[in-house]
Amino acid sequence: MKYIIKNLRYPEQARVKKIEGRVIVSFIVEKDGRVDDIKLAKSVSPDLDKEALRVISIMPKWNPGKQRGKPVRTAYAMPIAFKLPPQ
Repeated sequence: MKYIIKNLRYPEQARVKKIEGRVIVSFIVEKDGRVDDIKLAKSVSPDLDKEALRVISIMPKWNPGKQRGKPVRTAYAMPIAFKLPPQ
């Protein structure tokens, strides 16, 4: 989550239109830790969706899931919240 907080940029168009919400992105962590097969599981707006997909696609390698001590492909769904600060 620290990675996402550090790298997430609120899209300017969404900020101007005051669009907020929670985008859910699903993806697979491969045996070697790469993030693959990134898809939207829940959409909010095209601008927020695009930014959520961008930040997940540039994510560094994960530690893969393990089963009986061996790395396996693992499916994840990650919520990414977009909330404007109070004004």
